[in-house]
Amino acid sequence: MKPAFAGIASILVLFLALAVSAQDIERGLAKFRSGDFAGALRDLMPFAEQGDANAQNLVGAIYASGQGVVRDNVAAASWMTRAAEQEHTLAQYNLGQMYEMGQGVDVDYAEAARWYGRAARLGHAEAQFRLGTMYEQGIGVDRDAGQAVSLYRSAAEQDYAPAQTSLGVMYTTGAGVDQHYGDAVIWYRRAAEQGSARAQYNLGVMYADGLGVDPDSDEAVTWYRRAAEQGYGSAQYSLGMLYYRGEGVPQDSVLAHVWVNLAASNGNQTAAGVRGSIAAQLAASDIALAQQIALRCRQQGYDYCVR
Repeated sequence: MKPAFAGIASILVLFLALAVSAQDIERGLAKFRSGDFAGALRDLMPFAEQGDANAQNLVGAIYASGQGVVRDNVAAASWMTRAAEQEHTLAQYNLGQMYEMGQGVDVDYAEAARWYGRAARLGHAEAQFRLGTMYEQGIGVDRDAGQAVSLYRSAAEQDYAPAQTSLGVMYTTGAGVDQHYGDAVIWYRRAAEQGSARAQYNLGVMYADGLGVDPDSDEAVTWYRRAAEQGYGSAQYSLGMLYYRGEGVPQDSVLAHVWVNLAASNGNQTAAGVRGSIAAQLAASDIALAQQIALRCRQQGYDYCVR
């Protein structure tokens, strides 16, 4: 009977160890969520060392953040690798980012693509999007627009706005898929309604140019404005030009100068040249007013950009 009792005792010891391990991991996770990273690391480390993938991923995240511990990207990459090799999806995505950015490891786009691919196959939307971008641009993998479309679609169907926007662009340009403006509008709208400034701007373009929808200056203004109020330079420029031409809004060269000026300050090269042309048509007092409005607008997060 002794072997039987010994077997039972071993099972009980294992069960208790697993129970304690689970409790420590939960306690460590709670501390991680509350911002007590040093405490989280103390609780998570012994079971990370025993091979728990969730703990390993969190330990890696703590080292990568440098909160509660001296930042150590090499240690972070090491822990992420241990978790990723156990098919921990988030760790695979994180590790892909580390290889893409050269954090704790040498930059290796092929390795980044490999880890993104493993996470993408497990349904991770951000990994699908990142890998899709790599296929679209030919980074770390052979350029393949069709594969990019497939990955973007997988992420877009999970309501991941950046992928929805990129899928819209593919339909607009006909890259990797038959060109279809109507489908582009559908995907832009889904992303725009989630707050994507790029999608809002692109949707504004579709309405301004009548691509996939009837031309509608009012709708173009609506979507340009929503993107412009997020600081999106291209949308600010386009909104300024609508004010300059009086399309969808009353003609107003002062507000045209305001938005074109803001676009230029946000890096839009076309706006930088047009701003001078608009200013040449304004009185000095109007230029001063436009500059005052632009300053107030920028200071208030583009929330009060009116006369």
